[in-house]
Amino acid sequence: MENKTEASNFVLLGLTNLQGLQHFLFPLFLLLYMTSLLGNWAILAVVLAEPRLHTPMYFFLGNLSCLDIFYSTVTMPKMLSGFLSEHQTISFAGCLTQLHFFHLLGSSEAILLAVMAYDRYVAICNPLRYRLVMSPRTCLLLAAATWSTGFLHALMHTVMTSRLHFCGPNHVHHFFCDIKPLLNLACGSTRLNLILVNVDAAVLGLSSFILTLLSYIYIISFLLLKVQSREGRRKAFSTCASHLTVVSLFYIPVLGNYIAATPGVSSERDKIPTLMYSIATPVLNPLIYTLRNEEVKSSLKKFLNRKPCPWKNMH
Repeated sequence: MENKTEASNFVLLGLTNLQGLQHFLFPLFLLLYMTSLLGNWAILAVVLAEPRLHTPMYFFLGNLSCLDIFYSTVTMPKMLSGFLSEHQTISFAGCLTQLHFFHLLGSSEAILLAVMAYDRYVAICNPLRYRLVMSPRTCLLLAAATWSTGFLHALMHTVMTSRLHFCGPNHVHHFFCDIKPLLNLACGSTRLNLILVNVDAAVLGLSSFILTLLSYIYIISFLLLKVQSREGRRKAFSTCASHLTVVSLFYIPVLGNYIAATPGVSSERDKIPTLMYSIATPVLNPLIYTLRNEEVKSSLKKFLNRKPCPWKNMH
């Protein structure tokens, strides 16, 4: 089949074209990126190293940290180099690769947040059956289903975008290759692609958000009706509030960006919501989900205080 794509590369226009602002934004986003990497690597290392954290909740948190490390790495290095150069070019193959991994990791995170909310629902509302319901096999199957669904979702969009004909301007009005900015550059009909974006966002994004929201509604109702201890309620409400904050920061901008996508709409207004779920949430997730948790904090201290050369004690 003949490849109709004429554009061999694209130019990413980035967040802003104001030179003074770019020099200010570079250290800011570099700091955010390093914070995201350090926070998520720390959580991943502690969860793997500490046996008492080998539970379903921390297994999924480890998956979340792993997702966030890759998620921010898909866009941030290219964005950072864009702050230092006038024209940030990316090959057509590189553009499709970036699009694929961004949507693989983003959609996997949307599903994983719903799985984590369900895990908390079972742990709080049905604690006696928790070990049975969230068995190691079930956890592995849920994690595998999360990553597989994300891969299939991304593959579908990558294949559909690769079939488009790009014959005009090659300037992408975004800081990375996303579906909507590329559709604005395509020649010919993009109707099928837009239908796919809208349907996919409604089915995958909205259903994950509703499942997450329902889990927390059940948890809050259970706490109000069944839990008598004020301290127990306070701790559970604090955890739920933290989780709902992250969920809102992730899902609301995602749904706003991809539901009711229309052709020819400027992607300028999509940049801030995209920053929220692609950069802010990977930075906040370690702080909100785990570092406020006393069990994780004590494990982290134990991990950091561990002697680098334990064999010295053998003498």
